[in-house]
Amino acid sequence: MAKVRHNIFVQGASGCLGGQLVLKRDRAGRTILSRKPVFADDRRFSPAQRAQQLAFRQAVTYAAGACDHPVYAALAAGSPLTPYNLAVSDWFHPPNILEIDLGGWCGQPDRLIRVKALDDVLVTGVTLSISDLSGLLLEHGPALRVDDLWWHYTTRAAATGPLRLLAAAQDLPGHVTQQARVITPS
Repeated sequence: MAKVRHNIFVQGASGCLGGQLVLKRDRAGRTILSRKPVFADDRRFSPAQRAQQLAFRQAVTYAAGACDHPVYAALAAGSPLTPYNLAVSDWFHPPNILEIDLGGWCGQPDRLIRVKALDDVLVTGVTLSISDLSGLLLEHGPALRVDDLWWHYTTRAAATGPLRLLAAAQDLPGHVTQQARVITPS
């Protein structure tokens, strides 16, 4: 990509030039020159394209109401992005559960289970559920944030035999990512 500085012909210009080129300025004040897009009059969208258009409409709807959120405003400060841009991007990136650390848990109450969760903006909450393999819920509750990545959950009940542990992380748009593990406490 070419970068032009202090050019009197394009500095501050915007709009369409000759029906072929488009000049626009971004939030950082840079002038961007590109070809004018050309679309066929009879174009048809594939199911994947229609699904992406629907997802983008949902992201735009979310961003319109969420762009005033202080987290997006703080991240946008000093960058060429707007809080709106960050909210749209956040809609498309659900949180990730990177690790479930069971090193401190042996099936006894008052033991620690750690969950490492990450999102491009903010993980708003992590919950853990422990059930037996038939689906009977033994305990469920929120984990407490320790730092930007780690969440701690303290068990309340004793558990034996093969168990299913389900960790769920949520972000600002409300997306939930889950990770399950079958474990046998020692």
